[in-house]
Amino acid sequence: MTAVLYHAPNSRSDVVAVLVRLLKADIEIREVKIPRIDGTGDPDPDNPHPEKKVPYLVDGEEELRERGAIITYLTDAYPEAGLGPLPGEAGRGAYLSWLFYYQGVMEPVIILHMADISHPMVMSGLRDFDTMMNHLSETLSTSPFLLGEKFSAADMLCSSPFFWLSSLVPDEGPVRDWVTRCAERMGS
Repeated sequence: MTAVLYHAPNSRSDVVAVLVRLLKADIEIREVKIPRIDGTGDPDPDNPHPEKKVPYLVDGEEELRERGAIITYLTDAYPEAGLGPLPGEAGRGAYLSWLFYYQGVMEPVIILHMADISHPMVMSGLRDFDTMMNHLSETLSTSPFLLGEKFSAADMLCSSPFFWLSSLVPDEGPVRDWVTRCAERMGS
């Protein structure tokens, strides 16, 4: 049975669909509808995700949601593409840290920033947008990619919101240059 990635164009699943193509993975990309922030779209009855969201990967008995989990699963399953260090390889800890940093810090901070929501509890737990951008900038000031010289799926995930929200990209500096490099690697 071929694995299936449930995907909606122009959504959070775009980066996973690009990853599937870069991995040359034997995975069917099946487009489904999703409710959109502007009120358009409806839950698709053909989408097996329990919340009718994307991405959702079904590989035999395995069902995965959340981009970081799907990306880890895929880069482990298709190591020949070299888009993520395997267990035991140098850089694995940094790779996983960036994937989880995206899910646990970057995305929530970006959403809160865009919604203009600030609260001491949020700042204490997640920090703020400027702190997140400084972390990216410090890392990228010494290397072209998050893991050093090597482009990885962590770069794909962490750069993805900047393609949607280009107003968040600084006018100059290492983050802007990194977003450009990532776009070139991803064919965006």
